Amino acid sequence: MKVFIITFGCKVNQYESQIILEDFIKEGFLKASSELDADIVIVNSCTVTAESDKKVKKTLRRIRKGNRESVIVLTGCMPQAFPGRDFSNADIVLGNSNKSEILQKVMTFLVNKHEIIDITPYESKCNFDPFKIESFNERMRAFIKIEDGCNRFCSYCIIPYARGRVRSKPIKDLFDEVQNLAYNGYNEIVLVGINLSAYGQDIGLNLCDAVEAVCNIPKVKRVRLGSLEPDHMGENIIKRLSKQTKLCPQFHLSLQSGCDETLKRMNRHYTSEEYFKVVSDIRKNFNNASITTDVMVGFPGEAELEFIKSLEFVQKVGFAKVHVFPYSIRPGTRAATFENQVAPLEKEKRVHKMIEVTNKSRQEFLNLQVKNVEEVLFEKSIDDGFFEGYTKNYVPVIVRSNENLNSKILKVKINTAKDNHCIGEIV
Repeated sequence: MKVFIITFGCKVNQYESQIILEDFIKEGFLKASSELDADIVIVNSCTVTAESDKKVKKTLRRIRKGNRESVIVLTGCMPQAFPGRDFSNADIVLGNSNKSEILQKVMTFLVNKHEIIDITPYESKCNFDPFKIESFNERMRAFIKIEDGCNRFCSYCIIPYARGRVRSKPIKDLFDEVQNLAYNGYNEIVLVGINLSAYGQDIGLNLCDAVEAVCNIPKVKRVRLGSLEPDHMGENIIKRLSKQTKLCPQFHLSLQSGCDETLKRMNRHYTSEEYFKVVSDIRKNFNNASITTDVMVGFPGEAELEFIKSLEFVQKVGFAKVHVFPYSIRPGTRAATFENQVAPLEKEKRVHKMIEVTNKSRQEFLNLQVKNVEEVLFEKSIDDGFFEGYTKNYVPVIVRSNENLNSKILKVKINTAKDNHCIGEIV
């Protein structure tokens, strides 16, 4: 029988989908080429926005219509956060808390054909799932989940309800998993989590311990970090991280807003001044570091003056790249009940203004890379004789070569910067 997995959302979900796939393959299932070719289709859902839910529901309807004989499994954040919803297009519904039971539940369904809905609530204290992967989705780098859950409860966010409280992967388990992946040829390891910078809070460690453990594996060439929360990134943490030469100097430091009043309503745990200090400390301790972020506009109560403060702060930081998005009401969160919701047209206008500023800083950052010689991990061929890869600070670089460069790390001189990437030559 063939299985196909559709993954929505974050890198943590991508990692967990790989675990699910490997479980099925070990039991003799084959990986299908598409949902239409599959006997079992698994939808690993995201629920970070109401729009995410719509996409998941639309996907379930499409699968059911296109392949009526397939077994459809829904799992992930959406059923975990909203267990009482109607999931009529799925035969099996499981939450994040019992994703590990998918194979077992499918086997049961294949025998008796009875609908299965099993969404176990998270307990206040639970352990990190003891799973590991052996490969990663046919990519050149592997994402490794080292942390799950969140204790923050930002006023716009449903994720703590979908993921439970902070829990961390034991160092020995992390070391063993990455050592095996490195042996299987993965040059770059990306450490990810729901609140990655909270790693170790529950086991008496911190993020540095995880980074150091992975960097100490000889076959690992690069270590990269997923999204980070600034209030966990004190100067002592940054200094300690900077001693690891394998750690890539790219930091996705979540901002959301550059206005202190807005940050307070969001229940974020820092001020713009504190955020700027973290950025300054990173730039002081890491050469040619790239700082990327997410910025939300149109949060409830964001008056024009607050938006201008946020815009000016983003200009001041000079990010290497920014994901700009409008606030959308997320039922089940406190912000959904806030007064002074910003009109859609106003949010759209502010998105365009913020993107204009961030596109400029993106181009300025890419221009600064010209004439540098950087190590590039090549990941794909994009045209006849052209290959694309990424520098340690995550700059996309394209070169021309008659040889297949995929999976190789080579030194490249960057000659020009345009159209959101750089062009270089192997040296």
